[in-house]
Amino acid sequence: MNIGPYSLPNRFFVAPMAGVTDRPFRQLCRRLGAGYAVSEMLTSRPDLWHTPQSARRANHDGEAGPIAVQIAGTDAAMMAQAARYNIDCGAQIIDINMGCPVKKVCNKWAGSALMQNEPLALSIVQSVVAVCAPRGVPVTLKMRTGWSQAHKNAVVLARAFERAGVQMITVHGRTREQGYSGLAEYDTIAAVKAAVNVPVVANGDIDSPEQARHVLAVTGADAVMVGRAAQGRPWLFREMAHFMATGSHLAPPLVAEVKQLLLEHLHDHYALYGDFLGVRTARKHIGWYVKDLPGGDAFRSRMNLLEDCGLQAGAVADFFDGLNARMDRMPVGASLGLVNKNEKHMETTR
Repeated sequence: MNIGPYSLPNRFFVAPMAGVTDRPFRQLCRRLGAGYAVSEMLTSRPDLWHTPQSARRANHDGEAGPIAVQIAGTDAAMMAQAARYNIDCGAQIIDINMGCPVKKVCNKWAGSALMQNEPLALSIVQSVVAVCAPRGVPVTLKMRTGWSQAHKNAVVLARAFERAGVQMITVHGRTREQGYSGLAEYDTIAAVKAAVNVPVVANGDIDSPEQARHVLAVTGADAVMVGRAAQGRPWLFREMAHFMATGSHLAPPLVAEVKQLLLEHLHDHYALYGDFLGVRTARKHIGWYVKDLPGGDAFRSRMNLLEDCGLQAGAVADFFDGLNARMDRMPVGASLGLVNKNEKHMETTR
C-alpha cells in the first residue's frame, strides 16, 4: 500500500505510543518486519519544542524513511505551525492525534477529546493539510470509534477528513470512554473502510498472526497497527508477515538472537537518552522482554536497582546466557496463550 508517494513494504505497522515508540524502538521494529512506524506524539506548543524530551522525539538521525511524526493539540494554527516545524526537522508524513484517551491529554481537549468537537477537529485537519500539501507531505490521522458508546462518529469524521485531504486513517476499535478496557470491536472500522477511499488501518487487540489475519478479513482494512503486543516482542511483525504469506508459523527466535537484539536495542537507547535517563527508561523495555521467561520476575526486580548502563547491559547478557544454557528457543507458551485468547475474541467480534 501507499501513503502519498511512499510505497510501504507490508501492512503491519507500529502504533505511536508515548514513552515507547522512540527512535530506537521504531528502528528495531522496522528491522524485524514492521512496514511502517509512527513516532511518539509531539506537542503543538512551540514553547515546549526545545525541551530535552521534545528534542529527542524530533531527532530522526539515521532513521529510515518514510519518517512519520504524530502531532497533538487543540489549536488549528498551532497544529499547522507544529506540522511545519516537524517537516523542517525531517518528517515526511504528518499524523494527527485524535485517538489518545489519556486524561491529561483529553482534559485539554486534545487527542480523542477532539472527536466531541467535529468543527474544531475538521478545522485542525484543514489547517495541517494546507501547510503539508504544498510541500508534498501526506497527512494521516489516528482516531477512535467515538467519544462514548452513545456517540460513535468515526464514519462521519472519516468522510470529512478524506474530503479535507487526509491520505490515511487509522481507527482504534474502542471509544475514548473505554480507554484500553474491554475488547476492541471491528464493526466500526469496517464501516469506516466502506465509507472512504483512502487506506484505512485497523488498531486494537491485534496481538498474534491469527488475530491480524482475522482483523484484516472482518474489516477489509488495508493494514493493521500493533501497539502493546509489540512491547518486548518486536519480532511479532515478521511473524505476522510470514503467517500471512505462508499460513504457517515462523519458529520462535533463538535465545541468543533475543539477547543480541535486546543488547543492540539497549545501546541505541543509551545513545539517545544518555546514561542517567537511559538506564532508567530502559527498565520497562527489559521488563517486557523477560516477563514471560523463567526467572524473569526475579531478574527484573534485581535489574531495576541498577543505575549504571554498563551494569544493566551486563546483567541482561548474563541473564540470557544463563537462559541459553537451559533452552535454545524462546518459550512458545505465551504465543499459544494469545492464540487461545484470540479464538475467544474472534467469536465475540464476528
